Amino acid sequence: MLKTLLKSRSRKSRGAELSAAIGEQAREPVFFTKLAVPDTIDGRFDLVILHAWLVLERLRELGMKDVSQGLIDSLFASFDESLRDLGVGDIGIGHRVKKMADAFYGRLSAYGAAADETALKDAILRNIYRSKPGHEAEAGALARYADAARKRLHGSDLSSGVPDFGTVSPAPR
Repeated sequence: MLKTLLKSRSRKSRGAELSAAIGEQAREPVFFTKLAVPDTIDGRFDLVILHAWLVLERLRELGMKDVSQGLIDSLFASFDESLRDLGVGDIGIGHRVKKMADAFYGRLSAYGAAADETALKDAILRNIYRSKPGHEAEAGALARYADAARKRLHGSDLSSGVPDFGTVSPAPR
């Protein structure tokens, strides 16, 4: 029983560390200033999902289901907390979190199904930029960043709790 309790604490702790690192990376100003990601609740949420997908994919490769679940639990706890900070009451919170979960898993599926950088660009354009014309270059730069980050994370064991996503390059104009 003690072993199960310690494993659960470790899962939660590592998940919380990864969630914090994902949140920090998703708040990098370059995404909003150079890549034109909308600096809104939705834009920030979408960047969190993109980075969570990168980490969850690596955790899946490593067979770390317990840490993956800890990460997802931590992310949704932070989503819930953010909604409450915005003034959403107990009655509306369940509905909103369900919508966020649908968006979260839908985007994970879309990014995971992207077989190459072009397909990832299309998924990013559709999900982050809401298919608005004129954001193709930014979506391409974000896809290149995500592809490079995925390759960079592939060599990482994530034991430090701080994923190295690499640097973000602005979109060419």
